This record gives sequence, structure tokens and C-alpha cells, in this order.
Amino acid sequence: MNTEILDGKKIAQLTEAQLRNRVEVLKSRNDGRPPILATLLVGADPASATYVRMKQNACHRIGMQSIAVEMPSETSTEQVLSKIHELNNNSHCHGILLQHPVPKHIDERACFDAIDVSKDVDGVTCLGFGRMAMSEEAYGSATPQGIMRLINAYDVPLEGKHAVVVGRSPILGKPMAMMLLNANATVTICHSRTQHLAEIIRSADVLVGAVGRPEFIRAEWIADKAVVIDAGFHPGGRGDIELAPLIGRASALTPVPGGVGPMTINTLILQTVVAAEKRLGDVP
Repeated sequence: MNTEILDGKKIAQLTEAQLRNRVEVLKSRNDGRPPILATLLVGADPASATYVRMKQNACHRIGMQSIAVEMPSETSTEQVLSKIHELNNNSHCHGILLQHPVPKHIDERACFDAIDVSKDVDGVTCLGFGRMAMSEEAYGSATPQGIMRLINAYDVPLEGKHAVVVGRSPILGKPMAMMLLNANATVTICHSRTQHLAEIIRSADVLVGAVGRPEFIRAEWIADKAVVIDAGFHPGGRGDIELAPLIGRASALTPVPGGVGPMTINTLILQTVVAAEKRLGDVP
């Protein structure tokens, strides 16, 4: 069997080319000012700092600007909330990203939900999740929304298929399941404590690995011809799924790296451009 590689890097690059043109149009309608994404990094976690830098670089590649806010590890919840409120009130800021995770003493959910839903381009607020789940207008959580964009780009059929999502995080597993359900898939949500997990995975037409453990999902659990989406990334370039033995067995799969990761950042940037377009919709 020929296994189709769902190339997120390629789709992200094609989208960036289109976004550069959209940004130029926005600048021409806004006195030369480009869309702006604010990034908040709390603490000194090296991985988080790298992810934020990658998102800022993506902004600059398409002509956007970024507001980089870095706060020390001892920052309080109240101080983060104050900064978010400041950005909510900044008319030149179109999107706000609070990098996950924050230090443990900070109430992350309170901070996420303080983000104005019109600037929630990372799709992390409860209100945004609820709207998305009810098929109302909202910015989807960046990783699952990126996965849906990748699936659509390769015309992977979802209607009537059995989709299994392994993972239940509020910004990945849960919104992923709702997006697949909204696309008329039949969805089963599993996690690391699910009984008979291998049997459930074996029944999947579409499998999304989002459990956060390197190669936790074994290739032998996965049926031939399944579509395999790996949302994990771990040291050594491994994902949440044992991918190598699936070449020639799966009908399609996302590589790690180069599959879901580029689509996550690209979706964040795309949704920031959309937010700017909505805000400037009445500008001649």
C-alpha cells in the first residue's frame, strides 16, 4: 500500500505565501500598520521560549509584527491578568497568545479566560471552545484546527468514519474530538487510563494521538488503511505514535517532525490575520 504523507510543512508554506498578500492589503487599509500578535511568556522554560520565538518568526515572515511580553517566574496570576487586560484594550493588538504551560502557582485557566474572545487566536478560552463545539463562529484551538486544515487540504474523508482521539487536554484532545464530530465523524475519546485501549484504537478509521507520551501508541494496535495523525513531539523527533512500521500499512499519516507542528503555528498566524481583517472590516 502507498502511504500518503500529510505534509504540514508544505501546506503551511503555501498558506504563508497567501497570508503575505492579505497582510499587505491590511496594511494599505490601516495607515501602513500590520496585524499584531502579542505573545506572553511567563518563566524561563527553554522549550516554551523556543516555541514563542518560532511563532514570532512566523509573524515576521508574512509581514506581521509581534509584541513580545516576557515575565519572570515569580509573576503572580494578578500580574498576568493585568497584562492581558492591557492587551485586550490595545486597539493595535489583534491576537493574544499566552504560552502554555505557565508556572504552577499561576491560575492558567483564569488567565486563558481573561483573553478577549475576539483576540483568542490560539483558541484557549472556555467561551471560544463552547462556540466551536456548538458550530458557532470561533477561533479553534490552534493544534486541532491545524489538524483539520491539514486533513481538508489532502481531502481525507471524515463523514461517517470512526475517529479515535487518544488524549483529553482542554486545548488539544477535547477540541479535536468536537471538531471531528462537527465534521460528521463518529468519535471515541480515549486517554492513558482507558481500558482495552488497543482494541479501541484497532477499530479506528482515523486515529489522532494526543496523549503526550513518546510512542505510547504502538503500531501493532493500528488497523491497516487507517489515517494516522500524530500530534506529539518529543526529544529525538518522536511523536505519540510508533510511526515507522506504519509506512506501507496506513493509508495516510503525519510525519514527526513536519506534520502537525508547522500547522499549529501556521493556524495561530492565520487566525491572527483573520482577527485583523474582522477588526478592520469597516475600514474603506
